[in-house]
Amino acid sequence: MEYNKKIKVIISGGGTGGHIFPAIAIANTLKGKVEGIEILFVGAKGKMEMGKVKTAGYPIEGLWISGLQRRLTYKNISVPFKIISSLLKSNKVINKFKPDVVVGVGGYASWAVVKVASFKAIPTLIQEQNSFPGKSNINLSLKVNKICVAFSGMEKYFPESKIVLTGNPVRQEVVNIENKKEEALKYFDFEPGKKVLLAIGGSLGARTINESIKKYLELFAQENIQIIWQTGNHYFETAKVAANNFSGNNIRVMNFIERMDMAYSAADIIVSRAGAISVSELCIIGKPAVLIPSPNVAEDHQTKNALTLVKSKAAILINDSDCRSVLGETIIKLFNDDAERIMLSKNIKTLALPHAADAIADEVIALANRK
Repeated sequence: MEYNKKIKVIISGGGTGGHIFPAIAIANTLKGKVEGIEILFVGAKGKMEMGKVKTAGYPIEGLWISGLQRRLTYKNISVPFKIISSLLKSNKVINKFKPDVVVGVGGYASWAVVKVASFKAIPTLIQEQNSFPGKSNINLSLKVNKICVAFSGMEKYFPESKIVLTGNPVRQEVVNIENKKEEALKYFDFEPGKKVLLAIGGSLGARTINESIKKYLELFAQENIQIIWQTGNHYFETAKVAANNFSGNNIRVMNFIERMDMAYSAADIIVSRAGAISVSELCIIGKPAVLIPSPNVAEDHQTKNALTLVKSKAAILINDSDCRSVLGETIIKLFNDDAERIMLSKNIKTLALPHAADAIADEVIALANRK
C-alpha cells in the first residue's frame, strides 16, 4: 500500500533490542512507502533506544519512565511520579509534532504515548510481539484502532475486530540464508559434512545456556560436533578457556556474532532463548531448534512463546531449571534422529510470517488514510 500525502508518525517504545529493532524496521518500511514521511521516536531516557534510534537516522524524544520492580525496593517509590511525568511529556510531544498515527511497539514509553494519543482520538496501533500479551497492551487494546500480532489465537486477550496477524518484523539481512551453507562453513572455517550446533545466549549472554554448553563440550567433541558458541560479554573469557581444553578445530567462541546470517546458514541445530524476535527469526530460517526460555522475563513470556511452537511440533522445549542436566543428551539424540529434525524444520517453517514490517506499515498507512 502506498500513500502520497505527507504524513507524520510517532513510534513509541523500546527498552530492549527486541522492541527497538522491529520499530526501526517498521520506520524504514514506512519511509520506502511514503515519500517525505516524518517519523519521530519516543523512548525511555537512559535505555538503549536513545542511542540505537539516532544511529538509525531518526529523531527521538525521551520520557522519564520505568516499570514497577517485582521485588520490594525503594525504586518503586518514584514510579507514580514517573507515570505522571511521562503522560505530561507525551502530551507535550504529541501537541508539538501533531502525528497522524501513533504506533506502540512495547515498553513503558509505549504505554504513555499511546494512552495520550488515544485520549486525543489520534489513530493508534500497537504491536504485540509475544504469544501472551503484557498488561500494558491489554489495557491499551480497549482504546487503540489496530492491534498487530505475531501469533494466532490472540482474540483471547484482545478485541477480535482489531486484530491483524502480521508477525514480528525481523532484520532481513539476518534471515536471508538461502544458498549460503557453503559460504557459511568457510566463514567459520568449518569442515563440510560435519554436524554444526549454534548456541545463542543473546547479546548479554544466558548463564544457563553457557554453563550447559561448557558442561557438554566433551560429549560434543566425542560426537565430532562443530560449535558456534555465542556467549555474550560476561562469559566470553570463561568459554574461551573451556574451549581451548579441547583439541581439534571444532569450537568458535564469540561474545557477539556480527554475521548472524552466516551462523544461521551454517547451523544444523540451534539452541536459543525464546524471545519473540528470536522465535520469529527461527520460524523464517526453518532450522530445528531447542528452546530454553528465560525465567527472568515478565509474565513468563518466553515459555509461552516456546509452547506455541511445541504445540505445533515445531521445536523442542527445555525448562531453564532442567537445561544443565538434559541439554547435551537432547542435542545428541536430535542429531541422530533425521526424521525428527526434518519434522521440526518442516513444521516451524509453516509458522513463519516473513513480511511483517510491510504488513504493519500498510496498517499504519491505512489509519492515516482513514484520518
